[in-house]
Amino acid sequence: MNKINLMLHAHQPYVRHLEYEKFLEEDWLYEALNESYIPLLRMLRKLDEDNVDYRFSICFSPTLISMLEDEPLQERFIKYLERHIELGEKEVQRTKNEEKECHEMARIYLKETKLNLELYLNLDRNILKEFKRLSEIGKIELVASAATHAFLPLYKDYPGAVNAQIAVGISTHKRVFGQNPKGFWLPECGYYPGLEKLLVDNGVEWIQLPSQSVISSPDKSQFGGYRPILMPGGLKAVARDWNLTNLVWSDKTGYPCDPDYREFYRDIGYYLPMDYVRPYMHEPMLRVFTGYKYYSITGNTEEKVYYSPKKAQEKVALHVDNFLYNIRKKGKLLDAYGIQNHVFNLFFDAELFGHRWYEGLSWLEKVIRALAQDNKTYEMVSASSVIEDDEDYDEIRINETSWGPRGGADTWLDSSNAWIYRHTIKAIERMQELTERFPDQGSLKGRFLNQASRELLLAMASDWPCIIHDNTSSSYAEKRIKNHLGSFNVVHSSMCRNTVNTEWLIKAEKRNAIFPDMDYRYFEKK
Repeated sequence: MNKINLMLHAHQPYVRHLEYEKFLEEDWLYEALNESYIPLLRMLRKLDEDNVDYRFSICFSPTLISMLEDEPLQERFIKYLERHIELGEKEVQRTKNEEKECHEMARIYLKETKLNLELYLNLDRNILKEFKRLSEIGKIELVASAATHAFLPLYKDYPGAVNAQIAVGISTHKRVFGQNPKGFWLPECGYYPGLEKLLVDNGVEWIQLPSQSVISSPDKSQFGGYRPILMPGGLKAVARDWNLTNLVWSDKTGYPCDPDYREFYRDIGYYLPMDYVRPYMHEPMLRVFTGYKYYSITGNTEEKVYYSPKKAQEKVALHVDNFLYNIRKKGKLLDAYGIQNHVFNLFFDAELFGHRWYEGLSWLEKVIRALAQDNKTYEMVSASSVIEDDEDYDEIRINETSWGPRGGADTWLDSSNAWIYRHTIKAIERMQELTERFPDQGSLKGRFLNQASRELLLAMASDWPCIIHDNTSSSYAEKRIKNHLGSFNVVHSSMCRNTVNTEWLIKAEKRNAIFPDMDYRYFEKK
């Protein structure tokens, strides 16, 4: 039997700018909702209607949870969908007497957006409630994560700050889903020796690890990562299968690179006349993605061919067969090596399916249906069920690692973004100083210190150094870091004078309305 432990990680950095009518970086959330999260729910509902059995795990990061619960952002997302429905109706008319391929896709996009709006409204604008229901009936396992997706190994010398990331993440999970999470998604699979103690102290039973963590272990692995791992201190782990994951994940040879699939970047927002698309753009005259895309990847050429849904679905079927073939092949190989009850751990960003890879949700649905149909060969499992049912663990130590290039921290610490850490670390030291000087503050001073903690956690987010490293929205990322640290310093300087800037506090709480159950004492030295 080939056990499949599929885990999806849904994450967006905290972006909320109500001071503007529309804000470019807020579209990250709206695109993921419209193209990944809500279509995923529609797909799961279809599986339920057809009585297809499935099990998998999903992690919603605390910053994403906060935005999905935020009423002003919910209202702005509805307006986003309404604008895209309006654009879709225009596109259906525009393409009616032109290219039939464009017309067909315009109708599909319009239909999908309307279905997304209908489901979103039926769920009272909060998709988390439906994922909670699916968890309660045993279809999915919900996994917690760090408060602001900080890359924890870079803060290993400050366990109080790491503890704050863990504790706030778990408290957010409990508040929203009403359950104690067993698993904890390490941002970027970032682990360092000693982290397990903080995790266990916070009630975590298991984590996920990158594939190279087993290879680089100072101990000999008995099962090669295909059985659960027992780490020092009693923490358990599951290790990603690199080869099977890379069939999907690779940006060079993965399934999403197939020339018959839809091109992500060739969007009408970038080539149709500005007078036509202006109502759906950002001021001043800033072109953005609309989601209306009519070309296939084609290949390394500017002369793209029109997208064919029929050809794409034929490739989806081939890639499903290929994926299952590779599972069976590897399963037989593991059996031959004497590794019984092996588990294939597959970790993906949820946004890959539907958003980055348009056909990804169709591929995932067909994989799930195939696994359920051949239940003598395959079994979909959750990480917790594997860990609870297994008795033979791989008892090994794990070195510092991540799922970044070569298992290192290059993405989050290089010449472009190293300057960040001298500032965040200084703020951590000052926050720990405040927890010592003001150990039990309630009322106004407690709120003031809690806001300082929020600002510091937001400054620690791994998204900002990653964006700077990739040179995408670098100026925005730099501005966010400086603004959060500046806000933290407002609190620190005021508290050093034993005063509270009440007017500033009220505005700051409204501006960054995140983590309502924040407790600044999470930052105490460990």
